[in-house]
Amino acid sequence: MQEKSLSEINERIRDGSVRVVTAEEMPDLVDELGTDGAVREVDVVTTGTFGAMCSSGLFLNTGHSDPPIKISKAWLNNVEAYGGIAAVDLFLGATQPSEDRGDEYGGAHVMEDLVLGREVELRARGAVTDCYPRFDLETTLRLDDFNQAAMVNPRNSYQRYAAATNSTERTLHTYMGTLLPRYGNVSYSGAGALSPIPNDPDFEQIGVGTRIFLCGAQGFIVGSGTQHLPQEGFSTLMVTGDLKEMNNEFLRAATFQDYGPSLYVGLGVPIPVLNEKIAKKTAVRDRDIVTEIVDYGVPRRGRPAVRRVNYEQLYSGLVEIDGAEVRTSALSSRHVARKVASALGDSISRGEFFLSESVKPLPAVGRNSPMKQTREFLLVGDVMSSEVVTVREDICIKEAAQMIIGGTFDHLPVVSAEGKLIGMVTAWDISKAVASDKTSHISEMMTRKVFIASPDEPLELAARKLDHHKISALPVVDKDHQVIGMVTSDHLSRLYGRRRSL
Repeated sequence: MQEKSLSEINERIRDGSVRVVTAEEMPDLVDELGTDGAVREVDVVTTGTFGAMCSSGLFLNTGHSDPPIKISKAWLNNVEAYGGIAAVDLFLGATQPSEDRGDEYGGAHVMEDLVLGREVELRARGAVTDCYPRFDLETTLRLDDFNQAAMVNPRNSYQRYAAATNSTERTLHTYMGTLLPRYGNVSYSGAGALSPIPNDPDFEQIGVGTRIFLCGAQGFIVGSGTQHLPQEGFSTLMVTGDLKEMNNEFLRAATFQDYGPSLYVGLGVPIPVLNEKIAKKTAVRDRDIVTEIVDYGVPRRGRPAVRRVNYEQLYSGLVEIDGAEVRTSALSSRHVARKVASALGDSISRGEFFLSESVKPLPAVGRNSPMKQTREFLLVGDVMSSEVVTVREDICIKEAAQMIIGGTFDHLPVVSAEGKLIGMVTAWDISKAVASDKTSHISEMMTRKVFIASPDEPLELAARKLDHHKISALPVVDKDHQVIGMVTSDHLSRLYGRRRSL
């Protein structure tokens, strides 16, 4: 059986004789040469991934001002950074939104601005003490002005990532991108066979202390990432690197509509081909990596799986759901993932990147338990009124007005002949129609873009919809888009009023 050591490979890196291929190239080599031949011909397999990693952050040390300040609150370009670590240590989260630009700019954008060499404005308030007498400060800083800028990603490089679709009648905006109604599309992330963990799923080489490529810099694996669940094929990594050495080509800020900021992170792990067992594992193909398409139309933690697919199917651009072909699209970039793998390989070939032995293996069993909730958690179905009257669009305005006067709601859901929701009429709509002498059918003045709720969604989500869209009622529909109830701002006012009085 062919074998070699890590020190042998590092010696080949030093003398320039190392042989490096990417994870995409390795399967064909193993098919052609066999595992024994692949061990003889290949020393290192490089992997790569480039996708949105919301679980990203930055530890910064600003240095002490004069007079000194103990920072309790801080903002970088109006993005709040956590100041409760030490006097001038800050933590900036990638998904933290700006206080003046909202979701369009956030912590990820501050990180990108710093990498690009731009100035950022620091505002800080202090907790005044005898040794830290200063109350506030304002200054502008570039990346080089910080003593340290250490990126730490608590969760990165997923072994696989669930794809997303949407069974509801409305468009959803999520961290998996825009999901069209009625299974209109499937969105997925991950680099398939290029991804690091599928090439070493048993963590024989990937472990604590493994040197990696992180956004153009050399970084390290700190340990297993949060929500690490290898027993179910959902392993993750916690990684760190120096932002001052990073490259904007492999670090990009992004904003997801109605979700917020995120950070695209380029990460690659070199896999040393020490023996035939490793060679066989690095021959993984897209078709070997299986994940689920999950229905994000169900607003609960346990979203149902629609079907299982592999990455070859996802990358084909089409998958089948309920007998229909549905388009797929990637949120991550395989093009940049290839660049990551190639850049890592080039740095190894130039003798600039040496492989490191892990000091501790990653756990083979992880935990991803649901949150323990000790307070009451209400769903829309718990408070909605089921006594809702629906109308057809061919009734006249006068008849609709009489139904509102004689009913309990100021809103009338409008349904099709099949009973599906197609619009909404309010008392205000009718008042405007009467004031302008419009006495025809409600189809001419009803609202066709209707915001809805489902009975199993959290009441807090319904409350945010009412507030965000400045409306006072949401029709509640079942999975067939049939109206089964109504939840209004009055429901919420009465509910929270009772809570305050208890």
